[in-house]
Amino acid sequence: MKNKLRMLRAERGWSQAELAERLGVSRQTVNSIETERYEPSLSLAFRISRLFSKRVEELFDPS
Repeated sequence: MKNKLRMLRAERGWSQAELAERLGVSRQTVNSIETERYEPSLSLAFRISRLFSKRVEELFDPS
């Protein structure tokens, strides 16, 4: 699943560790989502969307 997490994180100047802390997950989880090795749970996807003020559909592309 393609996503825009790395781009949005970089726009804010956050490290993976900083984003992970804001989301309540590990840095490895953020890395795995960014590299598309892991699809976040629905609850995590919603936390990400709230943090970046975006709809889930704007962040994650299932195609």
